[in-house]
Amino acid sequence: MDRSAFILKKTIIGMAHAIALPGGPLYDRAKGVRGIVDGLRDDVRALQEGGVDAIMFCNENDRPYRLKAGPETIAVMSAVIAELAPELHVPYGVDILWDPIAAIAVAKATGAGFVREIFTGVYAGDMGLWTTNVGEAARFRAAIDASDVKLFYNINAEFTDRLDRRPIAAIARSVAFGSLPDAICVSGPMTGEAVEKSTLGEVRKAVGDIPVIVNTGCNPDNIAGFLEYADAAIVGTYFKRDGVTWNPVEAARVKKFMAVVRRLRGE
Repeated sequence: MDRSAFILKKTIIGMAHAIALPGGPLYDRAKGVRGIVDGLRDDVRALQEGGVDAIMFCNENDRPYRLKAGPETIAVMSAVIAELAPELHVPYGVDILWDPIAAIAVAKATGAGFVREIFTGVYAGDMGLWTTNVGEAARFRAAIDASDVKLFYNINAEFTDRLDRRPIAAIARSVAFGSLPDAICVSGPMTGEAVEKSTLGEVRKAVGDIPVIVNTGCNPDNIAGFLEYADAAIVGTYFKRDGVTWNPVEAARVKKFMAVVRRLRGE
């Protein structure tokens, strides 16, 4: 399997959101870890049946979020992804909210090809003051021989406001120059909320040949406009039943979205 997410131009990466993991306030003791596996298996099946190009696993429902994952999160995500990996026929990645080191470690352990995280910047928001250390994360990847794990940098995190007041194009240019991203993700203000198309255009112009990914708020009506500038899109909320983030993936919604994308790609 090609470990790069960018196997096609205008790649669509579907989100496989785990229900809450052990240790979290929303963890379902009755379902246990087996319930986490079963839920993700159903979502993976629907995403692949619907035709996505890649899948990203995420502990999305581990609310309230933390800035450093516990050992229980790393262990369970690794075990669950490893169990499901043989059922995947598309590339897959990992997002551990919100811990880049944990995500890289899980990706290395499970054979994932990419991670999406907040690697750069200082933020203030629901989780308090949020500082990052991209140099530490990049060196950790090198130290564990995970250079084939691509790093997708989300440069404007949801739920927060970046304390760096430079325009987003200046931030994107700076990250592209000095922080070694494999791709740059651009988000709306919240999970499921759309990015401004003009913002995508500014980032696209600023980062040269580095792939740009639209990270939130994609649907069949706006994806054509987004893909004028973005090389790829990550889709979570739209693929869920009734368009609700916490619901299971619905294959029919995935198929509808991917039909639009295939037309855009001339397939």
